[in-house]
Amino acid sequence: MSLADRRRTASGRGDELSAAAQFDLLAESLDDDDAIAGRRRWQQSYIDGLRITDTAAVVAAVFVAHMVRFGAEDMGVAFDPLTFTYNYEFVSLVLAMGWLALLAIFRTRSPRVIGTGVEEYRRIVSATFKLFGAVAILALGLQLDLARGYFAIALPLGLVLLLVGRWVWRVRLARIRSTGGGYRTSVLVIGSRDSSAALVKSFQDCPSAGYAVVGVCHPGAPGGIGGRLQVDDTTVPVYGNETDVLKAIEFSGADTVAVTATEHLGHRGLRNLVWDLESKQIDLVVAPGVVDVAGPRLHMRPVAGLPLIHVEKPQYNGANRFAKRGFDIAFSAAALLFIAPVFLFIAAAIKTTSSGPVFFRQERIGLDGKPFQMIKFRTMVDGADRMLAGLLDSNESDGGVLFKMKDDPRITSVGKYLRKFSLDELPQFLNVLKRDMSVVGPRPPLRREVEQYDGEVARRMLVKPGITGLWQVSGRSDLSWDESVRLDLSYVENWSLVGDVLIILKTVRAVGVGSGAY
Repeated sequence: MSLADRRRTASGRGDELSAAAQFDLLAESLDDDDAIAGRRRWQQSYIDGLRITDTAAVVAAVFVAHMVRFGAEDMGVAFDPLTFTYNYEFVSLVLAMGWLALLAIFRTRSPRVIGTGVEEYRRIVSATFKLFGAVAILALGLQLDLARGYFAIALPLGLVLLLVGRWVWRVRLARIRSTGGGYRTSVLVIGSRDSSAALVKSFQDCPSAGYAVVGVCHPGAPGGIGGRLQVDDTTVPVYGNETDVLKAIEFSGADTVAVTATEHLGHRGLRNLVWDLESKQIDLVVAPGVVDVAGPRLHMRPVAGLPLIHVEKPQYNGANRFAKRGFDIAFSAAALLFIAPVFLFIAAAIKTTSSGPVFFRQERIGLDGKPFQMIKFRTMVDGADRMLAGLLDSNESDGGVLFKMKDDPRITSVGKYLRKFSLDELPQFLNVLKRDMSVVGPRPPLRREVEQYDGEVARRMLVKPGITGLWQVSGRSDLSWDESVRLDLSYVENWSLVGDVLIILKTVRAVGVGSGAY
């Protein structure tokens, strides 16, 4: 009988058997190593694939660098330890071996980082730059005359190939996880009913992360199985309370335990749980309850024997803001130069298909609540603002603060396509150069929207509004008001240049698909 069949059998007998009898019935026939072995198999398979592509990327980078710089003559490896003479075939071999070694030393293929977050990319970048830093120091100390052109080709090419390889693997992994095809971690959640439901929903909203909740233990639940926790359209079985965790692992087949509320376990209970799970080789993760805070702001500090999580303040000012401004200017100037022909084509299309100006200027509220005139290509009939009052009853926005209407009669035929692919927003690069906006940031709000903000939502204006942002790559107009606010606040709290680059890359894909824009 399969694990799923045994779960159903136990659930069906939940009303007939006592809690202890239910647990004992399944515990006799379940092998709790099955889930762990399954997870190890897919993780090892995935890591083996990463190792192959990493090796191919490094070998390709040093080979191309060697061929471009020195050609194909005399490809034999030569090194004389007595006179310390060498050729660049030997240098390429040592460099490739050292590169792969540092990727392993920095644990770039650790199961803790593969497939989720930017930590995997960060470790690759860190290992690569430290390798070439060590080469530079070694060359200086030993007075080695190494060809700078060779390393100038190998470093960027190898880094790009490594990152692209990891990205391809992560896209494949996310697709498999999102379609329920496997490569997922089975999680047993421990916590109060509300906190457990919130964690389950978070995992459900991000299926590509690979966390599948197979059961819950919450204080106050009767022992044994038979209870249910309803989260949206999903029903999660309840396997007793916080004292039933070990038996619940056997029932559910979980290979990871997620603790989202520790007050009922207490310090001693949580410590004992750590020890018990260690012997069973079950992973333990603790959700601190701090939402929408990125990893770089979280620091673990052991104090008096307790692991305390220190949350750094958001970095709105100083060098970070200066760096962001420099990035905005460089990116916007390059973008405007590159898309100049597109500007002319769109302007001609607007002018020849409807009467009115090519550009549409509208007041928006920017940094610290200061108004500015945002520039867009006109996608509606001239005078569309005056028609808004008559359409408010048709507002489809969840929450009512924004105005959204899929079949807005004011949109022109050309404007429909400009909106679908966000081409109407291209003139906003001029706003970026004028310092009114940023390339990445919260959605620029209207004055009437800002007048309805409470103190929490007003934090969106601590940074400049952006042409794109988390809202753009997470659903665009399909998002509810609450979801839009949460994403904007998350960006304000955690923005970084690396995060901006990732959002820009995701924007290209979101705009190409054209979903959620109207």
